[in-house]
Amino acid sequence: MMAVRPPPYHEQFGTEADQDANSLLTELDKGLRSTKIGEQCEAIIRFPTLFDKYPFPILINSSFLKLAEFFHGGSNLIRLWVLRVCQQSEKHLEKILNVDQFVKRIFNVIHSNDPVARALTLKTLGAVAGVIPEKQDVHHAIRRALDSHDTVEVEAAIQASVLFAAQSKTFAVSMCSKISSMIESLQTPISMKLKLIPVLRHMHHDANTAALVKTLCINLLPKYPSESFVLVILDSLTQLSSATLVDIPDQVNLLIQYLQDPRHRVRIEVLKCLQLLAERGAHLWPKKAIIDLISFSMSSLQIGTSTEQSVVLSVILALTKCPVTCHTLLNEKVNLDLCSACLVLENHTVASQAMAIMTSLIAYCYNEKITPPLMYLEQINLHLESLIFTSLGDEKLVKEFSQYLKCGVRLTEKNFNFGENFVELIVGLMTDDSGIWPEKHSILMAETLGALCSQFYLNEHGPRMTDVTQDPNIESQMDVDDKTDTNPFNNLLPQLLRKMEALCESNEKPDSHLIEILSAVCLQAMLGHFMPQRVIEIFEKVFKATRNLWTQYRIARSASRYGHHYLAAKIYHQLCGAVSDEKNYFYLTAMFQISQAECILLYGLDFDELNRTYSLFEPIEADPKMSIGEKLDKAINLYWKAFSNLKATSSTNHSLSFQTDFVKLRAQFLEGLHNIVIVRNTQCITPPPAIAQTLAQNSRDHLQKFGHVTNQLRKTVKTLKVCEENYQKLYKSAFDADPCTLEYLEIMQHMCSILGHSVETICFVTPSEAPTAPIKASYPETRFFLNNCIKITKELENLPKDSGNVDSITNKHTDVILSQIDLASRSAMCIPRFFFQTLQSTSIKLSLTPQPRNVGEPVVVQPGSNLVVKVEGVVQSNTKIRKSYRQIDSVQLTLVSQLMTPRPIDLKSASDTIVMTQTVKPHREFLTGSFLLPLNNVQVNYMGSQVSLGGQWQVSLETCVIDTNGVLWNTGPKSQLLIRVPEDQKIQSFQPAPMRRF
Repeated sequence: MMAVRPPPYHEQFGTEADQDANSLLTELDKGLRSTKIGEQCEAIIRFPTLFDKYPFPILINSSFLKLAEFFHGGSNLIRLWVLRVCQQSEKHLEKILNVDQFVKRIFNVIHSNDPVARALTLKTLGAVAGVIPEKQDVHHAIRRALDSHDTVEVEAAIQASVLFAAQSKTFAVSMCSKISSMIESLQTPISMKLKLIPVLRHMHHDANTAALVKTLCINLLPKYPSESFVLVILDSLTQLSSATLVDIPDQVNLLIQYLQDPRHRVRIEVLKCLQLLAERGAHLWPKKAIIDLISFSMSSLQIGTSTEQSVVLSVILALTKCPVTCHTLLNEKVNLDLCSACLVLENHTVASQAMAIMTSLIAYCYNEKITPPLMYLEQINLHLESLIFTSLGDEKLVKEFSQYLKCGVRLTEKNFNFGENFVELIVGLMTDDSGIWPEKHSILMAETLGALCSQFYLNEHGPRMTDVTQDPNIESQMDVDDKTDTNPFNNLLPQLLRKMEALCESNEKPDSHLIEILSAVCLQAMLGHFMPQRVIEIFEKVFKATRNLWTQYRIARSASRYGHHYLAAKIYHQLCGAVSDEKNYFYLTAMFQISQAECILLYGLDFDELNRTYSLFEPIEADPKMSIGEKLDKAINLYWKAFSNLKATSSTNHSLSFQTDFVKLRAQFLEGLHNIVIVRNTQCITPPPAIAQTLAQNSRDHLQKFGHVTNQLRKTVKTLKVCEENYQKLYKSAFDADPCTLEYLEIMQHMCSILGHSVETICFVTPSEAPTAPIKASYPETRFFLNNCIKITKELENLPKDSGNVDSITNKHTDVILSQIDLASRSAMCIPRFFFQTLQSTSIKLSLTPQPRNVGEPVVVQPGSNLVVKVEGVVQSNTKIRKSYRQIDSVQLTLVSQLMTPRPIDLKSASDTIVMTQTVKPHREFLTGSFLLPLNNVQVNYMGSQVSLGGQWQVSLETCVIDTNGVLWNTGPKSQLLIRVPEDQKIQSFQPAPMRRF
């Protein structure tokens, strides 16, 4: 019989991913207690994962105490892995509750006879320096270890000194003389001195100490002129100056002097130090130092040292981020000579940095409303195109080619005359059939076109939205008014479409990513326009050529984002039959139904009928369109079906709360418009009742004489106000949304307020003030939407003026509202990006104390006592972008206590609800707070004393997030807790005995 080997420890742990913290801690403890050293080490190295998953103080405290115990009694190998855990879990160290006990177990090993054990102890103490910065016995141990004769222990003491000097002012000041004497001592080995000097860079807590260290380092430079010493001393001085800031000018002058050093490594290190100081305090640089740096760059250019030249230009580029140094550089002709000389070199690394410097200076001029120097513009116009051409065919020059394109995009943002030529250049290179460019270069050019398309849409060349039912020919200019003739994308769009068609018809398989970006650029360029049949055919060729379902979905997503819902509906319909997963099917079905609804609103035809008649030569105007009421009714039904499908797609692990709320609000908004249409139709067929005039006189509201129309319109005003408030709530709940999505929700609120104000103007004698439009729209989709809101607002000017200052509600009045509804329904809805993509994710995990013994049971509290509710939480954030859109500054905790047990009838009325609020700031992504909750359900007996009646309370904790700008976001989790207080046993003894007659 074959023996079955039990799975190893790491396999058992790997299958317990869904266990709670206690179970995982038990498994790890089992591994620690194992007799095999390998399983012990494996258990130790899994603690950082446990801390990240359950970052609560109780678990972390017990875990570190257990690790400290094994550090005390284990081997050096165990101590090494415990050291690694402390180094990897730095942000969790402050959650150790028993710090003294933890340090005591670690520190006891310092008395060991083994120098390696003492070295590991010093390193471990240095790793936890953030929580024990002022431990004097640890300071003394490190100071004593520096005098050890064992090299391993001394090196560990130096490493611990670096960590403690960065945390403790007391340690830095007390150790300054010790470190200085060791460095200056002839008995200290050279290698040890090189390791001691970096300790000095952290001694900036005190001005006198920083000055003393600075003097020491400067005096060491002539004493130790070797290359290794100069590199370490200059780096330490630079770090010290960047921390103090006041020493930056002197340090810059010192570094400029060392640029004349004949050693190449020294000059490179000096330039790196200068770059650090340029990023930290460019405004503190002396003017002479900037001139000397440019002069050195000119000399190195003549010598031909391209590496140094590249680093020098990086320093100058960092200086251009400061307006003060920009002004200095613009006034120095030698800077122009330097950049001009770099642009004609064959070294693209140097040329790209020179181009970036000139671009930054020109951007500074435009920002400050200064006329940019003509020579700078001439140099850019002369060299940018040639540099792009020469770097386009080399796969190794991706970074430099990207820099050229960034310069062009940045200049286009400031100068659109330059931008028109730049767009034509990029499109010409992109669509050139004779050139076969590297894949990365093609993708960069496509991304550049996307950025340029957004800029041209947002500037004065942006198209004014035309009727989406027009049928322009893509071979000619798009059908727009005279203002849009200068938009270069109107003429260049056909070339991009032909490029996509050529990529699909080639024998080689087209690059999916390139196809996706080009499709997004074309769809963005056609935002607000009718998409001809010829374009639809090109996209159908793309789908057949790629055969990649993910690529097709991303194109459909772009079509939904830019309002091309017919194309999106076709793609979603195809994808529904290609997926096998149930949740994916429900999601794609919901997107198909949303696109169908928008097609009905745009074109007045069902999707199937639109699919048959959607042709360039068969205008859809030939078929009878639906009325506004029919369009809204069918669209509302489809939206509610999509809402149901999205609900079926959502799960606890993958919540679609924003998507479902967005679709729900869209359906409610359309229902509000539909109710107005119904009121308008009933106005035509139902005259006011005979008693309407009498009712108007009795209510002193003369608008009541127009019958039910007045009250029905007033109800629709309330409906639209509710929609506006719900969009505001959705805005407040979207903490992780991108700025474009938030702008869209803000403009959607504005549209609800516009339509509500229009109806209110008709059905109220004194309407409220007109809503104020958002200040700006920074994205093409939101600019398009805002333009539609402006059109709807202008439509209110057609409202007939009442004679004799007597308000009335006639068909002409409601016709204006009807035209506004028609404009609102026929404006293509651009689904915001956050509906599809979450570029940053922020969540808060909470833990309430006390907790019931069993899930669902209440927590029992003794009568007559208050309850302390402790809240612990951890902030978890993840982002796919370089810089998150917004960050959490503090968290607002709101505790609501509601008495569920009814009070006696004869008891005086008291408030059964208690609301308490507390604002806490997370520290290292951890937050804690506490509430003292009174559980007062008492009654005064006949003797005048209070007795507890007991009862059950429901305690709810709601979390709100406050970002760094002070904006409150209702996006935190909610937790509930049941509290039960038993009835006081003394209540029976205090009741009066019944009276007896006999």
